[in-house]
Amino acid sequence: MNRLEQGKALLNQVDATAANTVMSSLKDIAPDISKYILEFAFGDIYARPGLTLQQRELVTITALLVQGDTSSQLTVHLNGCLNVGLTPKEIVETCIHCIPYVGFPRVLNAITIVQQVFASRKISIE
Repeated sequence: MNRLEQGKALLNQVDATAANTVMSSLKDIAPDISKYILEFAFGDIYARPGLTLQQRELVTITALLVQGDTSSQLTVHLNGCLNVGLTPKEIVETCIHCIPYVGFPRVLNAITIVQQVFASRKISIE
């Protein structure tokens, strides 16, 4: 399996719908970005041994939370977390764990996106 095929397979495990949407949205303006996402981010990095897909998604949402202003990507990867079997509680705890390191504003922004994703999927955290 080449990098592109490997990347497509892994991204489909994370979020097939979002993958197709992102790739389609880039095809007319910057198709190479789609290829970089698939080949590099997923075909090379996500395909590495050492972390499970769940662990990779937790790292990804943490990195996006830390950067701030990444709501579109955070939405994709929050759905990805749920798609690969992480629980809503694990997602919320990951956000809470970031408070002492990145502060309340970025965590609160991320929690707003978490609420939106959970609401769209009719998930409650109890």
